[in-house]
Amino acid sequence: MDFIRLLLVFLLPPAAVYLQFGIDRHFWISCGLTLLGFVPGVLYGIYVMASNRPGLSRLR
Repeated sequence: MDFIRLLLVFLLPPAAVYLQFGIDRHFWISCGLTLLGFVPGVLYGIYVMASNRPGLSRLR
């Protein structure tokens, strides 16, 4: 997880998830959680970006 994406998670979580995975289920979950509250969106964004490497979700 590079510094730019980590910084973007704190500013706009769905955008950071989009840059790493594109529009898939992680992006939509991040959007929903961010709409429910900013903190859940940030926590989910950090969790997803730390647990999944870029591009690997597209191979599944």
